[in-house]
Amino acid sequence: MSTTPAPAGPRGADGAADSATKTLTVGVDIGGTKVAAGVVDDSGKLLASTRRDTPSDDVTKVEDVIADAVRELRAAFEVQAVGLGAAGFVDSLRSTVLFAPNLAWRETPLRAAIEQRLGLPAVVENDANAAAWAEARFGAGRGEDHVVVLTVGTGIGGGIVLDGRLLRGRYGVAAEIGHLNIVPDGRRCGCGLQGCWEQYASGRALVQEAQATATASPAIAKRLLARAGGVAENITGPMVTEAGQEGDVAALGCFDELGKWLGRGMAQLAAILDPAVFVIGGGVSSAGDLLREPAMQAYRKHLTGRGHRPTADIRMAELGNEAGIVGAADLARQR
Repeated sequence: MSTTPAPAGPRGADGAADSATKTLTVGVDIGGTKVAAGVVDDSGKLLASTRRDTPSDDVTKVEDVIADAVRELRAAFEVQAVGLGAAGFVDSLRSTVLFAPNLAWRETPLRAAIEQRLGLPAVVENDANAAAWAEARFGAGRGEDHVVVLTVGTGIGGGIVLDGRLLRGRYGVAAEIGHLNIVPDGRRCGCGLQGCWEQYASGRALVQEAQATATASPAIAKRLLARAGGVAENITGPMVTEAGQEGDVAALGCFDELGKWLGRGMAQLAAILDPAVFVIGGGVSSAGDLLREPAMQAYRKHLTGRGHRPTADIRMAELGNEAGIVGAADLARQR
């Protein structure tokens, strides 16, 4: 699979020609379906990338795929270290994947396995933490030392940067913020508990709200239903976003509902963490102000001490799908 040069982005003022003067590292974003890897310089600029399918049911094959992707990039660039963003719980030493819900990793010493294959120093980080670090350092949170990044996709992930440091917790599994309990004895969550935030403020929740609206009030949701071939169960997140951008009343109501729950949870986080900035990323963030505006209103409404304290800025993420690669690579450089 050929290495793809990355186009010049807004983060890097320098061109690829002087990349040899910079410290280059590889970031690898490992998910349940794909392994994406890229060479990143110390300004957060992605110089080249490659990707592979993830053999999610075989630990050894996943490690082989990671190593193969890194070797491809090393053939064109001199790199110093590898950062691995893994979708799962990572221990506090950033060496072992304790558990990954969509991969076969269970107490897997991933760092040692990759270092042995490549002869390069490696670091393992939770993938959401890696993406959050990238947004805090090079994206929408740059210039701030207190940033909370929310990845609003199928569920809610994210990461927390306080005093310029990534918050990992004593055991390495901090910032599982999608499982903040927002409704006692509420909707059942895949984690086994009830009332988790992601059951009310995620892409899945948006789709469920749209499907329920279309079922209960088909006349109001006729544009949504038209996109879905008249079947409410076929409505998808992108359909809701497209309809909302066209001013569809039903879709706008769904985003209002989602934003209400998102803002309520952010207010709870602000009461504990007091960040300067919330950054909203993930697939649902493509809706832009359709999501940001109702979230901001709900955040201000539920913020403790409102009117007597500064309120965090709420920004949309800037790095998109590159964030995991850029963050993992920079964390390898930090090590």
